[in-house]
Amino acid sequence: MQQVKLVSADEKLVVALLGEIDSATSEDFYVEVTAMYQNDKKDIVFDCAALEFIDSTTLGTFVKIFKQLKADGNRLILSNMRPRIKKLFEICALDRIMEFE
Repeated sequence: MQQVKLVSADEKLVVALLGEIDSATSEDFYVEVTAMYQNDKKDIVFDCAALEFIDSTTLGTFVKIFKQLKADGNRLILSNMRPRIKKLFEICALDRIMEFE
């Protein structure tokens, strides 16, 4: 199943995340998002409404993407995050550096 889908590329890249992203798929997630971003460098909004599971490897992948965007002066925004997934970001204090909608 495809976990990453570009929904819109108007003012920001809006990327829907689907299903599970874990250690087995996080590298594919990173490659897909990085390719989208390299083609159109702007803020990325991850729509997490259909995201069901992530693990610590995926958190690390979000940090890599965040650092790349920040270095370019762009933002990473997480929207429609399920409470149990958002809790992982909070436990790791990533909610202090990343934006949530």
